[in-house]
Order: sequence, then structure tokens, then C-alpha cells
Amino acid sequence: MKTKIGILYSTVDGQTLKICNVIKEVLVKKGNTVELYSIDDFDKKIADYDKFIIGSSIRYGKHNAKIIEFINNHKAELDNTQNAFFSVNLVARKPEKATPETNPYFIKFLETINWIPNKSAVFAGKLDYQKYPFFDKLMIQLIMWMTKGPTNSKTKIEYTDWDKVKEFAVLLNNM
Repeated sequence: MKTKIGILYSTVDGQTLKICNVIKEVLVKKGNTVELYSIDDFDKKIADYDKFIIGSSIRYGKHNAKIIEFINNHKAELDNTQNAFFSVNLVARKPEKATPETNPYFIKFLETINWIPNKSAVFAGKLDYQKYPFFDKLMIQLIMWMTKGPTNSKTKIEYTDWDKVKEFAVLLNNM
């Protein structure tokens, strides 16, 4: 029997969706049925799935409010299904901040919800200043300056470790 997996995501600039698609690709190759939904389009029941994965990016230090609300409203259903959560943020570009135990945004996220995922991961995102609106560009440059990251407005760097993403997908397949 095929395992049916739901993936729910929130993305600002598209990197979380890109990560979800790599996870989906790995899981489908392993023989699973995978359905992918934006937080804005999900109208199913978690109980329809054998496993349920949630991915969310960070903007200005916070995960999407709709993801937090979804988790808080569906905690019992999540707890009754094999589940996972992953966070995508630029702080994770630093190896010492690239795990759920060491990433400040992930730690803060767990404090805002009443749920502990069965499996979790943190992935570094993508920095592309030219893609951001003016205000976002300034704010991200300030954050990067404070965290000793690149501030040149022409910078475009994909920090995502795709091997780590694929390893997480295999872990999800085996849970």
C-alpha cells in the first residue's frame, strides 16, 4: 500500500516551495503519493494523510502567521498523524545555526505553538536582493549587516544545502 503524504507550505520568495518540490520528488521516487499545498489553498483534512509535513519560511524573524494558526488549530490532528516541520531562513546559512536545536527562529517558533513535530529540520534559504521590494531589501540588508552576511545589493546566493534536504526527505520516508 502506498503511503499518502501531504505537504503544506508557506513561502515568501519561492525557496520554501522549491525545497518542498525536492522533498516531494524524493518521496515520490520512494513510491509514495504526495500532495503539495500552499497554506492559502489547503482545504483537506490532515487525517486524509498517513504523514503530514509543514514547511515555512521566515520574514522579519517570524514564520507565517497562517502556519502558526493552522498548527494551533489542528494540533490534535497533527499529533494523530506522523508529522514533520521544517523552517527556511537565512540564519541557517551558518553551520552553528543550521539545526532545530541551534536555530534561534526555530526555537522561537516552538515557543509560539503548542506542538512538537515528530521530525524537524532547518534549511538555509536564498538571498536575492534584486528580487526584493525596496523596503524588504533595506531591512534584509540591515539584518545581514548585523549577522555579518553579504549586504551588496547585487548579491544573489542560494544557501540551501540540497543534500541535506534530500536526506531529510529520506528520513521522512522512513518514519
